[in-house]
Parts: sequence; C-alpha cells; structure tokens
Amino acid sequence: MGAAVPKQYLPLQNSTVLEASLACFLHHPNIVGVVVVLHENDNMFSKLEISSDKPIHTVVGGATRAHSVNAALNKVKEISVENDFVLVHDAARPCLSEADLDLLIHQLRNDEVGGILATPVSDTIKQAKQNCADLEIYNTVDRTHLWKALTPQMFRLEVLHKALTYCFENNIEVTDEASAVEAIGLSVKLIEGRSDNIKITRPEDLHLAESIMQYINGLNKLL
Repeated sequence: MGAAVPKQYLPLQNSTVLEASLACFLHHPNIVGVVVVLHENDNMFSKLEISSDKPIHTVVGGATRAHSVNAALNKVKEISVENDFVLVHDAARPCLSEADLDLLIHQLRNDEVGGILATPVSDTIKQAKQNCADLEIYNTVDRTHLWKALTPQMFRLEVLHKALTYCFENNIEVTDEASAVEAIGLSVKLIEGRSDNIKITRPEDLHLAESIMQYINGLNKLL
C-alpha cells in the first residue's frame, strides 16, 4: 500500500478499514462475539473508537494466516461450545454486505462442516512464466469451474481446529481456512456472494471501497 500505517488502520469513510470490516459482525444478531488478531507490536487497535454490546477479544497472531487464525480459535475455545460455528474474515475486507452474511449463515446453519463465500471467475486467467527479465503467458486457464474465494469463511469450531492442526503437523501450507478443511478430506460448500466484497490490496482499492460501501449502506437501509 505504501502507507505509513498498516492498511487495516487507514481511514475509510468516518472510521478505519478495520472498523468497517468489523461493523457487519458487531451489528449482526447471530454473532455473539468477535476475536481480533493483532501483531505483537500493535499499538493502534486500543485507540480505535469501537463500541458494541458484544465482547471484542484480542489475541496476538502468528507468522502466517493459519497460525493467526489458530490463535483466535484457541481464544474462541475458551468462551464457546464444541459445535459452535466460527467465521473468519479479512481485516482489510470492509465491503461485506449484511445480505451476504445473512445468506452464508442461513445456508450453512445445519451443515456439519461449513463453507465460504465465493464468486465465479469472470476474467480470462493467464498462467505466466519468466523468460529472462520478462514475464510471458504460458497458458490460458479454463475458467469454467473456477471460483474466487472470499471471506467470511464459516466452519464448525472443532472442524477448523482439527484441520489447522493437521496442516501444522504435516507441514501443509494453506492460504485460507477452506484449504485446511479440504486437506483433511472434508467437503466445503460454496455460497455465491457479491463480487464487490473486495479486499484492500492497492491504494486505488480505498476509493473503490468507499463507493461500494455507500451503495451497500443504501441497500441495508432498504432491508
């Protein structure tokens, strides 16, 4: 991002990216609490003006996403029951709509494993190869069955904890929670969500996120 602070603390509308990412969960009637994973040297979260009638817990993260999620799960295990659902969401994904969160919870509420929000890939996908100093197209990928994984990703607490433990013990690197659950041979449901549930990655994403949030806030008022 080239910013002076981590991207989750960049200003967005009247708050920050992180506060906007938390808002949907703090306002949802089926969410009973939130665990925020922080860097060990984080000194900014405590300064945020987050207020809610739901408990917000914090834990220190790890070297990878999987280790950070596992740290959060250990906290959740202290305050929940074995078969509860947990939802894992990116701190830099502020455009989640209430409708998509409702849809994910409704569709998976009786599932024994869980699933994720995702959108079908609509762009043409190219595989690249390095040729000296240049990148060249190696192959065009058939996108017919390709989906882009979003968050939140929602799983039974014990299922996700077991999956991450298995990956740690077998040195399997995973980039999302669904990959870990797949690694233990379980089927993960795909729930089609909105494609504007973007992750802040580049500076221009902030401007796009502001426009999306204004639109989604208008939709939420109509619900």
